[in-house]
Amino acid sequence: MFFHQFYFEGLGHASYLLGSEKTGEALVFDPRRDVDDYLALARDRGLRVRYALDSHGHNDYLSGVTQLAARTGAQALGAATADLGYPHRPLRDGQQFEIGEIGVEVLHTPGHTPEHISLLVYDGDAAADEPALLLSGGALLVGDLARPDLLGGRAEAEESARALCATVRDKILSLPDHVEVFPTHVAGSLCGGSIGSRLSTTVGYERRTNSRLAESEDTERFVEHCLRPDALPAVPPYWRRMRAQNLAGVETFGLVEEPPALTVEQVREARGDGAVVLDVRSPEAFGGSHVPGALNVGLGPSFATWAGTVLPEDARVILVADRPEDVWTVTWDLLRIGYDPPAGWLAGGMAAWRAADEPLARVPQITVHELRDLMRAGEVNLLDVRQPAEWSAGHAPGAAFITGAELPGRLDEAPADKPLAVACGTGYRSSAAASLLAAYRDVQVLNVLGGMAAWRAAGLPTEVPAEPVAS
Repeated sequence: MFFHQFYFEGLGHASYLLGSEKTGEALVFDPRRDVDDYLALARDRGLRVRYALDSHGHNDYLSGVTQLAARTGAQALGAATADLGYPHRPLRDGQQFEIGEIGVEVLHTPGHTPEHISLLVYDGDAAADEPALLLSGGALLVGDLARPDLLGGRAEAEESARALCATVRDKILSLPDHVEVFPTHVAGSLCGGSIGSRLSTTVGYERRTNSRLAESEDTERFVEHCLRPDALPAVPPYWRRMRAQNLAGVETFGLVEEPPALTVEQVREARGDGAVVLDVRSPEAFGGSHVPGALNVGLGPSFATWAGTVLPEDARVILVADRPEDVWTVTWDLLRIGYDPPAGWLAGGMAAWRAADEPLARVPQITVHELRDLMRAGEVNLLDVRQPAEWSAGHAPGAAFITGAELPGRLDEAPADKPLAVACGTGYRSSAAASLLAAYRDVQVLNVLGGMAAWRAAGLPTEVPAEPVAS
């Protein structure tokens, strides 16, 4: 049996290729939309992708199941309980099938979503009657469980949490300790509240260390913990669109066109026609000078999440980047979360814009000591845009709170009677939020360098809210 994990840090996402070394058949589990990595590895190992399957209708990225089927002729598989809009072979709870010497058992593991399935894998070259590994999707994570609150209101979330409790009790804890667990949602994913940093685990290790599993003995306590107001991170706006597209079948694509280099004049014209300028440089570079009205999401592990937060759904994007090679990195990050490739990029970057004597905007970068002094003098308001759990653990006295994922829909709630300083954990998220505020509100914004990490390191005071804050 050949087995390989693909880890994409930017989405906290893991996917898997499972292949028979006897027949050359392979299955890809929970693929992302850009499928070249799976095909390259299959080619290198002499495998043919025969099947493609999602554990559930994902909320956090677009699936590559339909793309793999189009590229390879692979058969799409899917949960029998899922309302899928693309041709597929339905899989039912307890169903078994073989890929060469590999045995696969389907487990219906609802909770994260109603249709969720996991795959229990048997290695026929070893002990064929003992399961070797579990492709758990979101049924079991490293040190955590996937959230049950994404598909409706409180009543739906409670129902999903009860289903998750039954999944843990009846499906997960019944497995032998030696079974290796490979989840889809890993470190960096917002589908859990406290996912561990390792990329795999075992049933036995989780049984001994994962407090969420022990809670399954008491269903009501389990549900209460799952839905605690500050237990889960807020989710970005683009998540509302992903699941429906994945269940319907993600539109396939052929050759992705090269985003063209644009002159300063062409960028100016595109802005006038409604294009959104996305500046992917660092917060410090963006703060120093940028195209007026541009949004800032610096390239890095969190880029896709924050691009999906600040960009409107149908945004026509023009890029400003440090390096021409960054254009393709951004292109694929956008495609993974449902945006079209950029309509172009500013040739020569900000140096060309400045040389053309075009208008410039800036976001002053202030230290936590400067922030303290400005707040004492009553000269600024402070907006904290961290996650609810971070806010609840301690924040600067006098700060207002709007978690960054909700800010696009709550811009009018941000204080605007005086300059507004924006803080997060380190200064990255706050720069994205500050750029959004500067683009859509009539308020002077400042970005707090180092964020609350620097505030605490400086020994400055914090306070905790009287009540937990819901995500």
